[in-house]
Amino acid sequence: MWTAIYIASNRAQAEMLKNLLCDEGILANMRPAGVASAQGDGMYEILVLESEADEAHAIICQNAVIK
Repeated sequence: MWTAIYIASNRAQAEMLKNLLCDEGILANMRPAGVASAQGDGMYEILVLESEADEAHAIICQNAVIK
């Protein structure tokens, strides 16, 4: 089951976080949270498997990539 672990402020940030998690071996996905335009405006949820949620959250917290 997919679980949202973070809400990114835009598509670029969501892509960056998804790639970070994938590089660490965690299966990750993203989806618009609410209304998002084609230009990537709007928030996006970062989703991981429920069994990997704690590890994924720790990876995001350890990396100072969120701006």
